[in-house]
Amino acid sequence: MSAALHAVPSVRDKVSKEEWQIRTDLAATYRLVAHHGWSDMIFTHISARIPGPEHHFLINPYGMTFDEITASSLVKIDVDGNKVMESPHPVNPAGFTIHSAIHMAREDAQAVIHVHTADGVAVSCQAHGLLPISQHAMLVHADIAYHDYEGVALNHDERPRLVNDLGTKNIFILRNHGTLTVGQTCADAFLRLYNLERACTIQVKALAGGTKINQPNDGVPDVVTGQVTGMNTSSAFADKLVWPAMLRLLDRKDPSYRN
Repeated sequence: MSAALHAVPSVRDKVSKEEWQIRTDLAATYRLVAHHGWSDMIFTHISARIPGPEHHFLINPYGMTFDEITASSLVKIDVDGNKVMESPHPVNPAGFTIHSAIHMAREDAQAVIHVHTADGVAVSCQAHGLLPISQHAMLVHADIAYHDYEGVALNHDERPRLVNDLGTKNIFILRNHGTLTVGQTCADAFLRLYNLERACTIQVKALAGGTKINQPNDGVPDVVTGQVTGMNTSSAFADKLVWPAMLRLLDRKDPSYRN
């Protein structure tokens, strides 16, 4: 266990029961992203909204790797990335530009995951974007939006364009940059990310194979969309079936995310 984990004082008695649950789920999401090899050193963010009129959010302490993050080490911030609760950890306000834009525009965007995986970035660089050539891709293809690269996301002027491009979709491919998913819960956003990243990996491997790609018959991707609507892409499926299994995995591996 990292020495950084021992240095984090518990905030469980300083926050509401509801906030503590969100902290635990968000810390678990960071650990799962690390477990799957989707982290980018100390960069990128996963954020979660705290219920209430204040528009406060939880985000990672800048400088920690994702496998170190705990419920107590998460930092509470406002829409501009400023700390609103005492914490010994710094934050990266500039990196919150994309997240804050989505959280503010979408009431259903309770959790936002943004990563820079090699396969996700590779697909974001391909002109055709994500192709519906695998079942994983067909599970998500109807829910994907795209945003052209404008440089490192430091400028808040980019927020309206991000929001406009995302629209009502829950999966975002940021051109030449990375991938992002939105969810009503951390579980919801994580399941979308899992399917998206698997689809990207499969596409990169398939295109690298040097042989002609078998395309599904016309209409099949839309059939798959209909099959999964309200079923395994729903929050209920993610929360009740997928998420408990993921937490059991983490608890077997290292339950310190709950601290």
